[in-house]
This record gives sequence, structure tokens and C-alpha cells, in this order.
Amino acid sequence: MSWLDRWGHHDGSSAYLSDPAPCLGDSVDVWLRAPADAGISAVHVRTTPDGEPHYAAARLDRTVNGEAWWRMPMKIRNEETSYRFLLRTADGSTRSLNALGSTRREVTDAADFRLSTYPPPPSWAHDAVVYQIFPDRFARAENHPIGRLPEWAVPAEWDTPVAFNTPIGVRQIYGGSLWGIAERLDHLQRLGANVVYLTPFFPAESNHRYDASTFDRVDPLLGGDAALRQLVDQAHRRGLRVMGDITLNHSGSGHEWFRRGQADIHSPEADFYYFGEDRSQYAAFFDAPSLPKFDHRSAELRRRLYDGPDSVIGRYISDFGLDGWRVDVAQAAGRHGAIDLNAEMARLTRRTMASANPESLLIAEHQFDASSSLRGDGWHGTMAYAGFTRPIWSWLATEQLGEFWGAPGPMPQYSGTDMVTVMQEFAALISWSAQTTNLTLLDSHDSARLVSMAGAERQRLGAALQLTLPGIPMIFAGDEVGVPGVHLEDSRRPFPWDETAWDSTTFRTYCELIALRKAHPALSVGGLRWLHTSDDSVLFERFGRDETLIVQVTRSNHTAPVRSVWTAASLTGGPDLVPGVDLPADGPSFNVWLVSAG
Repeated sequence: MSWLDRWGHHDGSSAYLSDPAPCLGDSVDVWLRAPADAGISAVHVRTTPDGEPHYAAARLDRTVNGEAWWRMPMKIRNEETSYRFLLRTADGSTRSLNALGSTRREVTDAADFRLSTYPPPPSWAHDAVVYQIFPDRFARAENHPIGRLPEWAVPAEWDTPVAFNTPIGVRQIYGGSLWGIAERLDHLQRLGANVVYLTPFFPAESNHRYDASTFDRVDPLLGGDAALRQLVDQAHRRGLRVMGDITLNHSGSGHEWFRRGQADIHSPEADFYYFGEDRSQYAAFFDAPSLPKFDHRSAELRRRLYDGPDSVIGRYISDFGLDGWRVDVAQAAGRHGAIDLNAEMARLTRRTMASANPESLLIAEHQFDASSSLRGDGWHGTMAYAGFTRPIWSWLATEQLGEFWGAPGPMPQYSGTDMVTVMQEFAALISWSAQTTNLTLLDSHDSARLVSMAGAERQRLGAALQLTLPGIPMIFAGDEVGVPGVHLEDSRRPFPWDETAWDSTTFRTYCELIALRKAHPALSVGGLRWLHTSDDSVLFERFGRDETLIVQVTRSNHTAPVRSVWTAASLTGGPDLVPGVDLPADGPSFNVWLVSAG
């Protein structure tokens, strides 16, 4: 077997833990898998129950196919258990092994493995493939015209170019609706996606609707409450789930709460925002006056927005049947100066959702290191921009943006080794549960499209990574047919329903990869072990209790041969593997192999 770290491997998947979701007081078997010839003479597991160091000896349980499996029962005494392995080597020294790998040096606890007793994400999340829809741009309804437009809106035909980066860019209305989405669910099933994620559907004064003017009803431009109910009902009948999108950080300046609070200092809403003595002055997201920031110190705001069954969060789950929420700019919500109520907001939101539907999913938008927000009692996961999307862009993109996700300077250029290192460093700071519940995306309504930065061949490599690595894949509507976009507004182009305009190779690739993920549970719930990285190629294993898959993604031809040690059948039309034969070195390409047992 090939090993990137020759001293062993462990992760939080069910292949290495007898119970990845234990309760307080349970005993969990923890496994370390190591090469039998590594020269390991003893293994200890270090935990810190109640803050005290505790060392327990593991025993060698079995040796199979040249691999030694060490086992230790671990008692779960705290809501979160951190642990690492200490390995005694042939030369008498001790190595420490945590989620970043092994080292002979003393290391901090930051990258220790983590096991949480908080309720796990809903079971359906393991098999989820999310399809993100910007409602105005997906489909017009044949039998439900949208009616008269509000004054702020600029009407557009379906083939009108998006006026991105102009004053009317966020005002163009193309006429897509929730009725239209309900009529086009066949496309999602043809693709293989099973979760509809809608960007906001509340009334607003923009086409993106992150500046809500009310949360009490669904925007009539999208079909109103009846259309959302119909969409959710139709989706559920087909075995699909539906997630909404809400901003708990701010509303629009046209929101009824804001207008009432600004006009009347004695109203309950007066405490919903950070007004100054001059009430024309207030805190706002990105200092944009149209996006006043919520003050979460107000108990009444919390009650209306996310705390309790009658809140917005609770009501759309219980009354409309939503299966989850994605929370916009969650990293900033509840934070203002010395005030930090972010974690409490996440916990209350999670509690409300669990009460309305224990199988609901809570995802946060977070642009950077989200580890402090992913302990397990709040967000189930985040949109993995930092630990997934940006490193993939830096490895695959060939075109430069003027800025990289708002940061000054050009996009960094990564080797395959750089990309994997960044992914490992972010993943090492969170639990396996959070890692596998993060949305893994190549782009979104808030970014350019990867195809415009990397080209179609490399976009398909990104899709291969997205659909074979841990996490919940999220496909932005249009990615699967090659829709371009060089700016976040430009990426919100109307979906091209004329199939002659599709990139058929890209569509076929997405369909095949999604089908492959569904057919092989190791790709969704199996462990991850990186085997080899170079400038132009990465190789990794997805290991489950019943199957092992090897995945290779290569961005261009390379000359560093990797010799197979597996007997494995190709699942993607490439050559089968036998021991002693070099893996393919041509690219752009990807290969997935199923390893033969024994």
C-alpha cells in the first residue's frame, strides 16, 4: 500500500471509529491504521478529559494486507473529546500523530482529532447533492406569469445580457419563479441532484433579495406563498429536499422593522438595529446604507427572527416544509464591536430548527477559518470557500481575476501539493462531522464561474474533486452545462433551456460523477487518505468498511510516475490497475478505481 505519511492514518469516519456520533458516557473503539513494516512497537492515545491529560495503550488488533490495525476503547466524558496518537518507533523515539499527520516535534492541540456528542447532522446529508438556484434566473413558469413589476425593477428578456457591475445589474428581472422551478424538477433528477437550495425568496428591492423588506411572506414576483408550498410539495413527492436562504446579519433598509424602528424610538423595533443618536446613522453590512445590521441583543428580534417556533426560521420549516436553511454572511451576524452573540445565535437557530424538524440541516456562509464556529452545537457545516473552493481555483484556474474574493492582488498559483496542504490545514481544525457536512462548491452566485477562470476541461477536473472528496457537493445551476460568468453578477445568467447551447461533455461528466458517488458509499461516508501529490497530479483513497476507491486527478501531463500497488478496476473508463504498473500520467484527466478485496 502507498502511504504519503508512512507512520499511519486515522480520521473520524466510521472506518476508524465504532461510533462517529456517540453520547456522553459511551465507549468508542478508536482505530489507527499503519503499515505493518513501519516499525511501530507501541501506540498510545492521548485525551484530555475534564482538561486533564490521559494516556491509554492501544493494542495491535490485526494485521491484514500488510497493514497493522491498532485499537483502543475511548470513554466519552465531555461534549467534545480531543485526541491524538503517540507512536513508539523502532529507534525508541515517540511520534505524535494528529489530523495534520505525524511529527517528532511537540505540537499544539489545534489539529487534534475531535469527536462530538452533539446531535449529528441529518442522516440524509450524507447522500446529498445540492443544486443552488437563483430563482429569477432558472425558469419562467408556463402557467403562472409574474405580473406587474415594482418600480425598482428593470425587465429583461431571457436572452438579455446581464448588465453586471452596473447600477442596473441587481435590478434586472428575468421572470424566473418558484412555479418555474417546480415545473423543471425533472432536470435535477436527470442530473442526480437531490437537494434544491434557493437563494432568498423574500420581497426585497433587488434581484438577489439579500436586502429583504419583510420575512412574513414569499415575494409575489416569485409566485408568493402558494408557489413555495407547491415547490416544496412537488420536491418532496420526488424524494427531493428544499433549503432556504436567509440573512440573520442584516435586512434591507426598506424592511418594515427598520422603517418602524427608525421612525419610532419607543417601538420594539427601535432596538433591532444599531441606531446612533441621529437615527439616520446606523451600522450597516459593508457600510452599505441599504443593508442595516441587526442588533441581536434584542430578545424580541431573536424571538421574531430565529428563537422559537413562531420565528421566521421555525415557521418556514414547520408551515412550508423547508428541510433546512443556509445563513448568509453568518460569520458576521451577531458581531459588532465588543458585542459577540454569534455563537448564541447559531445555537438558538439550531435549537429552533431541531424542534420544528429534527432532520433539518443548518449551513452557514463563512469565508475564512470557520473552526471556532463548528464545535457541533450550532452550524452543521459551512460553505467551504476557504478549505475547498479557493485552493481548487488556485490549482486549476488559468485566467486571473482583478481581485481574489475581495483580497488585493492576484490569485495565488498552487501546485497540487499546495492545494492539498491548504485543504488538510483547514480540515484538521474541525471535526470529521463538520468536514463531511460542509458544502463543497466550485463557484456560486457570489463568485465568477470556474469555467470562465479555468476552461471546460479543468472545470470537469474540479467536478471530479467535488464529487469524490468529503463534503456535500453544491452545484450552482448552470455549472453542469457550461454556463460562463466572469463576475458574480455575470455568473447569474438565465439557465439555457435550449440543449443545443449546452456543453454536452460537461453535462455527461456531472451526471456520471453524481451517479458514481451514489453507487459507492465510500465516496460520501468513507475516510480520506492522501496518497501522493505533485505539481500536476493528486492521488487519494476513499476507504469504507465495505470498499476502497482510489481517485487520481491530473491537471496536465506530468513525468513523475506513481507505481500502482493495487489491483483495481476502473470506474471511469480508464485502464485497470495491477501492481507494478505506472498510473496514467496524461492530463487533464481523472480516474476512479475500485480496489479488489484481498
